[in-house]
Parts: sequence; structure tokens; C-alpha cells
Amino acid sequence: MWTEILIGVAALIGGGLAGYLITRTATKNTLKQAEEKGEAIKRNKLLEAKEKFLNMKAEFEKEVADRNAKIHAIETKAQQMESRIQQKEQSLNQKQNELQRRNSEIDAIKDNLDKQLQLVDAKKQELEKLHFQATEKLAAISGLSAEQAKAQLIENIKDEAKTEAMAYVNEMMEEAKMTASREAKKIIVQTIQRVATETAIENSVTVFNIESDEVKGRIIGREGRNIRALEAATGVEIIVDDTPEAIVLSGFDPVRREIARLALHQLVVDGRIHPARIEEVVAKTRKQVEEEIIEVGKRTTIDLGIHGLHPELIRLVGKMKYRSSYGQNLLQHARETANLCAIMASELGLNPQKAKRAGLLHDIGKVPDDQPELPHAILGMNLAEKYKEKPDVCNAIGAHHDEIEMTTLLAPIVQVCDAISGARPGARREIVEAYIKRLNDLENLALSYPGVIKTYAIQAGRELRVIVGADKVDDKTVETLSYDIAKKIQDEMTYPGQVKITVIRETRSVSYAK
Repeated sequence: MWTEILIGVAALIGGGLAGYLITRTATKNTLKQAEEKGEAIKRNKLLEAKEKFLNMKAEFEKEVADRNAKIHAIETKAQQMESRIQQKEQSLNQKQNELQRRNSEIDAIKDNLDKQLQLVDAKKQELEKLHFQATEKLAAISGLSAEQAKAQLIENIKDEAKTEAMAYVNEMMEEAKMTASREAKKIIVQTIQRVATETAIENSVTVFNIESDEVKGRIIGREGRNIRALEAATGVEIIVDDTPEAIVLSGFDPVRREIARLALHQLVVDGRIHPARIEEVVAKTRKQVEEEIIEVGKRTTIDLGIHGLHPELIRLVGKMKYRSSYGQNLLQHARETANLCAIMASELGLNPQKAKRAGLLHDIGKVPDDQPELPHAILGMNLAEKYKEKPDVCNAIGAHHDEIEMTTLLAPIVQVCDAISGARPGARREIVEAYIKRLNDLENLALSYPGVIKTYAIQAGRELRVIVGADKVDDKTVETLSYDIAKKIQDEMTYPGQVKITVIRETRSVSYAK
């Protein structure tokens, strides 16, 4: 037993020694590895520290170099500023010296001027004394005081200046009249030549052609019911006579005649003609004509290049197609006047678009839906103002027959172009009897004045020559007579365009050699 115990103790001691030896060997190896690793880390840290030191040294040297460069630049700039300051000081010293020198010269000049002024004062006093003595001598010789002589001299100068001024004014006025007349004729002739509009003559009747006389009976209807219904619906007189294959529509309103013509054409084509059908067709035709009127107005404004017109004004422009003035179609007259106005305004350096607008609308007062008791020019101006037209356009519309005062240059242009369009040969017509009666009335009206010997209506009634007796009428009365005759013609007669009244007074001395 003890043997086993000893063996066990010995084994235990041997195992402990072996473990100690093994542990020591492992510890030595670990310490050796740790020392080697520490040496490597140390070397790495030393290398990093050296590299960081070198970088910091380079940055420090660069910063020092930058600061040295800045300091050098500042020193250079300071030296330059110091140099400039020295130059300015030298310049100021020179200017100060120059100023002192000039002040000295000025003082010398001032002293010289003072001496000269003293001499001038002395001379002035001497001259005043001599002038007073001369004035006293002149007053004694002429018998006039100085004030009286001065006043007389001023009056003489004023009269002479007034005479020269009047002569100059008369000369300029004559030259202006000659130039203005020549330029006006040139512009009017050029304007007329550049506008060529076809003449359209309107009648107060429309002839409706039918295929056969059998249709007349159907149009008349039983006991005339159809024709009475048609007349009541259209407001047009329908004349059915012995004229073969024709029915005459008579009425002063071209719109009504056009509605009647179109309605009658539709009834004849359709074949159903009775009072109820007539009323239906007339209502439908009236609507079609209204649409056609608006379309004509739009097409007219587009053709003329006029934009921004109120829709109601466009409708009234289209309605002009169915109106006439002295036989001249009103829409054709308005288009022609608009083109004339545009050309004349361009020649005169004015706005052609405004002139064209005023020319198109100048007779708008002839086609309103209602007919107030106003001249058509005033009514047209009121309509233009109502629909927001420009003031100069409104004035041109209202003044083209002198109902109101002209305040713009557009007004005389519209007036002249309206006269040109209406006075063009063939544009307007009158019945021969009415034409002759108007000429006779012109001559008789002028003959009714005392002192008038003979009268002659010439140029188709556009000029009236009045011959007066030299022993009955003097030169001053001639001007009054021409004005009175013109005023009476304007108040009492109706005529297209304008009438020129020329009063002639002459003295004739006749002798015979025997």
C-alpha cells in the first residue's frame, strides 16, 4: 500500500515537473513573440511619427513662405504709396506756388482795373455833362423836350416796323396760299387716281321675274288674300299689272324689298302660297337677311383692314348695302370714302387707319334702326360715341357736314373725301325734272336779292355765278351778298355736295369813235 502511495506521489511530482517545464517553454515562446511584435509596432510608430513630423515641417515652411511673400507684397505696396504721396506733395507744392503767383497777378490786375474804373467814372461824368448840354441845345433848336423826342422816335420806329411786318406777313401768306393750293390739288388728284370704284345705282323698285303669267294668279290668291298677306308681312307694295312675266316690288326701304324678293322667290319655288306659309317664309327670310347684313359688315371691315369695331357698328355697316343716297349705294360710297381718306391721310403724314375708320363710319347715321329727328352726321357721331370710338373719329363723323366744329385734322379729310366720292361723275343721279327744278330754284333764289342782274347755275348746279350792277352794289356789299345767298341756299334747299357762290361786280365804260 505504501508502495502504491509512493508511486502515486512520485508520478504526481513527475507530472508537476513536466507541466512546469512545458508551461515555462510555452511562456518563453509567447514572450519572445510578444517582444518581436512590440518591436515591429515600435518601428511602425517611429516611421509614422517621422512622416508626420516631415509633413508638419513642410506645411510650416510653406506657411512661413506665404507669410514672407505677403509681407514682401505689403512692403512693396507701402513703398509705392509712399512714392505716390511724395509725388502728390510735390504736385501740391507746385500748385500752391502757382496759386500764389496767380493771386499776385490778380491783385495786380485788380489794382489796374480799379484805376481804369476811376478813369471810366470820370469819363462817364464828363459824357453825361456833354450829353446834357447837347440835349439842352437840341431841345432849344427843335422846340421838343427829351421825353417828347424819345416818344416821337419810338412811334416812328413802331410804324416802320409794323409796315415791314405787314408786308412780310402778306408775302408769306401769299406764298403759303400758292403752295397750299398746289399741294392740295396734287394730293387730291393723286388720291382720286389711286381709287377706282365701280358705280352702283340703286332704284326704288325691284322687278321680280316669273316663268309664266299663271304664277301671278297664285301669288294674288283668292280675292287677293295672298298678295295682301305678303304686303302686310313685308311692308312692300306688290304691283301686278300687264307686264309679261314680271311683278314689280315697290318700296323706299331696300331691306324690305330684298326680304320681299327672296320670300317671293322661295314661295314660287316651293309652290305652297297661302297666308300662313307667307308669314312663315317672310320671318325666315328676314332672319337670313339679318345674318347676311352682319356677314357683309364683317367682310367689309376685313377687306378694309379695320379691326376692333363694335358688333353693332359692324351690323350697321352691313346694313349700308341696302341703302342709297341720291341713287349711290351707301356701302360702296362708304368704302370709297374710307380708301380716299386713308390715301389722303398718308400723303399728309397722318394716321391712315384712323382716317379709314372715320371714312367708313361717316354715314353710319343714315342706317339706324330707329329714325330720330337728328341730322345723320350728329346721329352717326352719337352712335360712334356710344360704342366707344376714339374722340377724333367721332368728331370727324359729326363735322363732315359742318354740323359741329372741326377739332381734329381727320374731320376736313373726311369731309373732302365724302365730297369727292359723291361728286364723281356717274356716282349719283337725280330725276331730270328734279334736277332742272333745283337749278331754276338756285337762280331764282339769287335773283330775289336787290342789285342782282343775272344768275347762272353752272357745273351741274355746283357753282352759282351772280352778276350784280356796279351802280347798285358796292364792293363791301358783294361779300355780304355772297354770304347771305350761301346761307339761304343752305337753309332752304336740298343738294348733293356743296354749292360755290361767286358774286361778280364790274364797271364798264363804253365809248364810240365816229
